[in-house]
Amino acid sequence: MKILVTGGAGFIGSHVVEGLLAQGHEVQVFDDLSTGKKENVPGGASFVQGDLRNAAEVDAALAGFRPDAISHQAAQTSVSVSTRLPVEDAQRNIIASLNLFEAAVAHGKPPVVFASTGGAIYGEVPEGERATPAWPATPLSPYACAKYAVENYLRFYAQERGLPSRVLRYANVYGPRQDPYGEAGVVAIFCRRLLDGEAIEVNARTRAGDDGCVRDYVYVSDVVDANLRALDGRLEAPVVNVCTATPTSTMDLARALVENLGVEADIRHAARRAGDLERSVLEIGEFRPSVQLREGIDRTVNWFRGTGQDASTGLK
Repeated sequence: MKILVTGGAGFIGSHVVEGLLAQGHEVQVFDDLSTGKKENVPGGASFVQGDLRNAAEVDAALAGFRPDAISHQAAQTSVSVSTRLPVEDAQRNIIASLNLFEAAVAHGKPPVVFASTGGAIYGEVPEGERATPAWPATPLSPYACAKYAVENYLRFYAQERGLPSRVLRYANVYGPRQDPYGEAGVVAIFCRRLLDGEAIEVNARTRAGDDGCVRDYVYVSDVVDANLRALDGRLEAPVVNVCTATPTSTMDLARALVENLGVEADIRHAARRAGDLERSVLEIGEFRPSVQLREGIDRTVNWFRGTGQDASTGLK
């Protein structure tokens, strides 16, 4: 198949591209390089630099490539950025997506697999519980609001315009090539700082000094597998959680990384960040992961140590 991957120069998108190429698909990456890197685009994929907020650029890309399917990974992904810049977040996550869907309708109606968020859409998940796709959506940040809005737009496009789609709700994704200098991606940020001998901060769950927020961390190769299954029809549900269902506090994550790296660590407590959920843990459904946290941390640490390659998957 010919598959267009938006955001294919980014962390998750570039791994999805590699997975698609390994299956023999023809892949084109559409990315504005605002956060992605051209060097992340795997050899074998074609590349178009463009902005999804520019409807003409999006239309031209689809008219030229005529994809059989679309993997929509491009997004503004930081909750904290969205709380500071909600209008920009909406432009990058909602308007950009609508431009893509309009172009898709105009050029053959290729199925869309949309990278959504389970880590934010469900809102607070009480202790001892896990959110299923049937859990009431309670988005509490502009980022989560935008992702949920796009899911609802996809329902409209399916019903009124005949555009098929699948929604993947990611938990907290981590792994090789994640940006260690941004505001999202705590595993990458902690790895880089610990290897550089810098202090790391545990943002509070409710007050400084606690063990931090509780999250469900899913390794990037499982996210790739979920995307491949969605694109070739092996996932039947319209909305699927991509998660491990394992709750991990920020402090527990920090300790696991310190243990793996074998370094002395200066772990400091910091205040709660605006927009952060206290607890977000998802329920496994149709898609079952294969990589648990300890193994995923080991693979990620090996990459950040400078090997440049995930020994298990071959992803660089």
